[in-house]
Amino acid sequence: MTRPSEILLLRHAHSVANEKGVLAGRDNSVALSGRGEKQALKTAEHLETLKLSQIVVSPLLRARQTIEPFRKIHPRIPVHRESGINEMEYGSWSGKKISLLSKRPLWSAIQNNPSSVTFPEGESFLEMLARAIESIHRHAAPGKRTLFVSHGDVIKAIAAHFLGMNIDQFQRISIDPASLTSLSITARGAQIHYTNQTSHLQEKISAPGSSTLGGGSGSTLKALRK
Repeated sequence: MTRPSEILLLRHAHSVANEKGVLAGRDNSVALSGRGEKQALKTAEHLETLKLSQIVVSPLLRARQTIEPFRKIHPRIPVHRESGINEMEYGSWSGKKISLLSKRPLWSAIQNNPSSVTFPEGESFLEMLARAIESIHRHAAPGKRTLFVSHGDVIKAIAAHFLGMNIDQFQRISIDPASLTSLSITARGAQIHYTNQTSHLQEKISAPGSSTLGGGSGSTLKALRK
């Protein structure tokens, strides 16, 4: 019997765009915030407890910075840059304040019927989903655990797909910065083990709120004291 392909999905840590409430898109100059740098270190500590066979990372700076502390500890683990798990191409919406974007007519469709949405000068949610799932299957390896370092909307779409949900329902899933989602793929299908795990960050869980584009910035609460 073929062993399952184990998949870990890691969203990049808190970024300066999250801090400012800006939709970063594919801006490769967007770096981690001070909070995000601490999250990356905590994530590296947690990943030390897992046996990773390879790392697949979005080409954007904030994703690469998130995994860099772990890479320094384990330089021999293969790392592949993968455009298929790159951030959504938001086109002319990129770089804008989410608070302003939420007032545009397209916002309602993004929240309730994303399968119908193509961003101005950008891509559609269906295009993003197709490239992301193709990347997962191309890099997944039976009997191995692969870590994918990606972005909020991309991971939400992947999780929804493997849960058997329509893309129109993907906004029901929360994916916080530096959170982990785990699944396994077999010939019979996929099994989700957990989504949006943030216990390794030692931060309080974010309070329930409305869905937002880009995955949101996660909890605004202070870290738990040891």
